[in-house]
Amino acid sequence: MGDPRRLKKKFKKPRHPYQKERIMEELEFLGKYGLRNKREYWKMRTILGNWRNIARHSRTLSKEQALEVQQTLIKKLNRLGIIGSEAEFEDVLLLSTEDLLKRRLQTLVYEKGFASTIYQARQYITHGHIQVGGKKIDAPSYIVKREEEEFIGFAPSSPLSTAKEKT
Repeated sequence: MGDPRRLKKKFKKPRHPYQKERIMEELEFLGKYGLRNKREYWKMRTILGNWRNIARHSRTLSKEQALEVQQTLIKKLNRLGIIGSEAEFEDVLLLSTEDLLKRRLQTLVYEKGFASTIYQARQYITHGHIQVGGKKIDAPSYIVKREEEEFIGFAPSSPLSTAKEKT
């Protein structure tokens, strides 16, 4: 039967276990974006790969179906803030994993100056000091939507919210 909460894997491992260039690239992203392990990078890479597969598959559909699928995908990526509002469908295939990593809550908390390091941003989020739009979010990998971006801040119950106001 299996556990109902864990229906499928959320990532695909690399096909080859040891490739020096790939490993060095992964380690660079781990340090730059404060990821806990390579699994978090693989999740983002898999999500991006799924969007690319949808884009490639839409080219094989009829004109009406393809247009509908493409517009839906572009709207979703625009709402998430991954592509701009004037982006075309070909831009979906040009996206990189870094574009998706920049939209994580951990990265945005660091870039907005709530934390002095990317690792401190992760700690603030997991300890419940950060809220987005009035809701506490304790997942550093949360993908922040474009309209939620300006509502990132310290939670009112956090001791850090009063400490930042005094300085």
